[in-house]
Amino acid sequence: MAIDIGISAEDRAKIAEGLSRLLADTYTLYLKTHNYHWNVTGPLFNTLHAMFEQQYTELATAVDEIAERIRALGHFAPGSYKAFSKLTSVQEEEGVPSAEEMIRQLVIGQETVARTAREVFPLADAAHDEPTADLLTQRMQIHEKNAWMLRSMLEPAAG
Repeated sequence: MAIDIGISAEDRAKIAEGLSRLLADTYTLYLKTHNYHWNVTGPLFNTLHAMFEQQYTELATAVDEIAERIRALGHFAPGSYKAFSKLTSVQEEEGVPSAEEMIRQLVIGQETVARTAREVFPLADAAHDEPTADLLTQRMQIHEKNAWMLRSMLEPAAG
């Protein structure tokens, strides 16, 4: 059955392509964050272990929301490591860095996902796709806040 939601097939395809990149970035950041949760060591272990868990749990929910929006637009969501590796801008982690480097890498990852969401936003906005625009706005807000919180851990104490 044809989709008739007030967004052209061409616009839906462009938006779905952008959301697929966002999905790949989000999933890759989820995997990286979960890896760090498992493998973090050092004096900040407890703090970082809990923070990383909160972040990867939120990312897991986001992955589902993004994929479901792609499906609502009439396209299939990518769902394999191979597909994600072709689409993502987030660097995959291959080793076990120090806790400080984990934080630094997650700042970069959070900011990367925020930039991807920001790149897709004009497509949704131009097509009057408010549900996608809302999803992207929420993603930018969450990733920018997470980046700030992580970045703050790398700064010297004030005073």
